[in-house]
Amino acid sequence: MVKLYIISGMSGSGKSQALKIFEDFGFFCVDNMPLQVVLDFIDICLKNPNSKYENTAISIDSRAGESLACFEDLLIALREKNIKCKIIFFNASDSVLIRRYSETRHCHPLGESLLEGIMLERKIIDGIFKFADEIVDTTNINVIELKELISVLIGVCQCREQYLNVSILSFGYKYGIPNDADIVYDVRFLANPNYVRELKFKTGKDETVRDYIEKQEEFKIFFNIFSKLIDTTLPSYVKEGKSHLTIAIGCTGGKHRSVFTAIKLEKFLKNKKYKVKLKHRDIFIS
Repeated sequence: MVKLYIISGMSGSGKSQALKIFEDFGFFCVDNMPLQVVLDFIDICLKNPNSKYENTAISIDSRAGESLACFEDLLIALREKNIKCKIIFFNASDSVLIRRYSETRHCHPLGESLLEGIMLERKIIDGIFKFADEIVDTTNINVIELKELISVLIGVCQCREQYLNVSILSFGYKYGIPNDADIVYDVRFLANPNYVRELKFKTGKDETVRDYIEKQEEFKIFFNIFSKLIDTTLPSYVKEGKSHLTIAIGCTGGKHRSVFTAIKLEKFLKNKKYKVKLKHRDIFIS
């Protein structure tokens, strides 16, 4: 049985690095495969069962040009051949894509100015984006984190045992909502420690801030309901085959209320035996 991953996304989002990671994990990888030859390639794979083609990853992106209009037809043909296909779309914010291009001094593949090229590319590959099974936002992750994430995705594909990796992210609304969040909770209804002089320059990691938030009756009611909701819904995500879930918790600046709530949720989920990763995106932004 051939297991096929289609790697796509924005130029500069890390999809080339992702393909290298797949190769490290033993996948047969092909970069920039023309749509017109994909089915012929699959036929070769099917004629060689239990071969190096059993786990395959191919890259299809904006370089395919006008042929991307036939992408849906390709997916239909793959289903008719009973090919298990999973599409992973790599993305990043425009500002990060521009910065990465500036650092590498590469020209955009569409030959436009950076911003114009990025905007045009987003339109071209929208036909792949809307069919994506997983969207990986690399705006705030490094290569090590990318490899860990891909290993999770591959692990779910390679075995029957289903498990859920939960990422909890605190953030500040003033800096924007995280692009990769599956669930977003707003805790700005709580009294803000930022307006208490002795707490202003502390964070949700500090005991005094914790005490200030926990004594609020609104927080007690909220977290009781909130934790029960999470505890109730996570098993259903596992049942549906979800391998990774990002829960983002936001307050105004991302330093007090969201940080403490994220810490408390992490402890709650670890007690429930979930694998949890905690990150505070904006805690050190001045």
